[in-house]
Amino acid sequence: MVSIELHNIRLHAYHGIYEGEQKTGSPYEVNLKVTYDESAVTFDDLKNTINYVDVFEIVKQRMKVATPLLEKVAEGIIRKLKHQYPYAIEVTLSIFKLEPPVENIQGKLGITMHKKFER
Repeated sequence: MVSIELHNIRLHAYHGIYEGEQKTGSPYEVNLKVTYDESAVTFDDLKNTINYVDVFEIVKQRMKVATPLLEKVAEGIIRKLKHQYPYAIEVTLSIFKLEPPVENIQGKLGITMHKKFER
């Protein structure tokens, strides 16, 4: 198995259900791990593997679409990854609000979605 990973990717986005979140936005952190069976690909050319630059673009484009729930954002990213890379067998994606609109909280809040696919 091989995994490509994106860690601590910081993006400004407009997700949320609270008043003002979709107007002003806030900083987010994304962590992503995509695992695939290396026997399904060859390592002779970047187009024959999972390109982490392309994966970053998928994340970046979906994060631009304001959405009330982070679960919906994660689901969309994972669906697009599986479509683009059908040999992916497992994806773990975390999205954190770095400045959550919760009174008296210090830290980050978010979700993690983990999907396994049949081979």
